[in-house]
Amino acid sequence: MPNPMRMRANVEGDTVVVRVLMTHPEDTGLIKDKATGQFIPAHFIQSVSCKLNGKEVISADWGTAISKNPFLEFRVKGGKSGDTVSVTWLDNKGESQTGSTTVG
Repeated sequence: MPNPMRMRANVEGDTVVVRVLMTHPEDTGLIKDKATGQFIPAHFIQSVSCKLNGKEVISADWGTAISKNPFLEFRVKGGKSGDTVSVTWLDNKGESQTGSTTVG
């Protein structure tokens, strides 16, 4: 199982600021392994879904241009302290991970 996502959500004024650090290799399929000389198979996040109290507030389609261990920050109006934020990603190999946090 991959390392859990590191998440933080705080109220700033009238918005909730969410910061997420995802652990993922983000291999493009275009780089060769130094030891074997073989291409490293593509392995990257394809979609990300972010929810506030179960309601989707952001969805994104990603590709190979995303860096290793991507960081995502977004702002949502209408949230408050005690709300729940969840983020789910799905990669091109069918693996997925969900993380959640409580707004502080």
